Amino acid sequence: MDRYIDKFLSYLEIEKNSSSHTIVNYATDLKEFADFIGDGMALSDISYLHFRRFLMSLRQRQYRPRTLARKLSSLRSFFKFLHREGLISHNPSLLLMSPKLDKPLPKFLSEQDISGVLNGSFDQTETGLRDRAILETLYSTGIRVSELVGLNQEDLDPMSNLVKVRGKGKKERLLPIGDTALESVLQYLKLRQRSSRAVFLNRRGGRLTDRSVRNIIDKYILKASLIRKVTPHMFRHSFATHLLDHGADLRSVQELLGHRHLSTTQIYTHVTTERLKKIYDQAHPRA
Repeated sequence: MDRYIDKFLSYLEIEKNSSSHTIVNYATDLKEFADFIGDGMALSDISYLHFRRFLMSLRQRQYRPRTLARKLSSLRSFFKFLHREGLISHNPSLLLMSPKLDKPLPKFLSEQDISGVLNGSFDQTETGLRDRAILETLYSTGIRVSELVGLNQEDLDPMSNLVKVRGKGKKERLLPIGDTALESVLQYLKLRQRSSRAVFLNRRGGRLTDRSVRNIIDKYILKASLIRKVTPHMFRHSFATHLLDHGADLRSVQELLGHRHLSTTQIYTHVTTERLKKIYDQAHPRA
C-alpha cells in the first residue's frame, strides 16, 4: 500500500497544491491504517468492515472525536483517489460516517484586553519594536501565525496600506493593514541592522518560527497581567469578532480571513450572539 500512499501524497502536493501541514497529516493517518491492515492484503480486498475495525481500534486508544474525523476524512480522500485512478473497482469508504462534532466557540480577547496588550510598554530596541509590530499586525490583519512568519518585505505595500499573504493551499490574498500596525512594522525595519527578505527575524538573523511568536505573545500577555492562556490564533479570533461587533458583514470577514466556505466564518456570529444575550440578560429588567 505504501507506493499508492506515496502516489496520493504526490497528487496532493502537485495537483491539489495542499499545504505541507495537510500532507504530513494525511501521511500519518494513512500509514497508521496501512500498519493496521498489514502487508499481506491487496487493496481490492479492503472492505467497509476493515474501516470499522480500524475505527474501533482508534476509539480503544481514546482518540478525540475531532482526530477520528480527520483520520476518516484522510481514508475517504485516499480511496476516492484510488477509485478515480482505476486502481480499485469500487470505493469501500463511501459508507464511512464521521463522528458528529460539536463546534466549540472560538476564544477571543475583549477590546479592552487587546488595548491593554498593544498599549503596554515595549522596549525601543530592535527586539521591542519587532515584538510590537508582530502583535499589531496579528490584530490588524487577522492573519494566521504561519502567514505572519512567512511575510517578506516585498509583500508590504505602504502606499496602499496593503499586505500580500500566502494562506492555506498556498493561495494568495491582499489584506488591508491599519496605520498603527504598518507604522510599527516600518519602524522595526528601519531600525533593523540585518538584511533579509523576511519581515520578522530572530536574534540570529533567521526567519521567526511559529513557536517563537507564541513565546513572544506569552511574554506580553504576562506583562499585561492577563490571567489566561493566549495563543496567536486568539488574535485572529479577536479580529473577526470585533469586526462583526462593529457592523462588518459576514462575507467581508470571510474574505479577510481567507476562509473557503462561509460556514467556517459563521462560527463568529454565534460568538457575537452569545455576547448580545449576555448583555440582554444583564440590562433588560425582565430578562
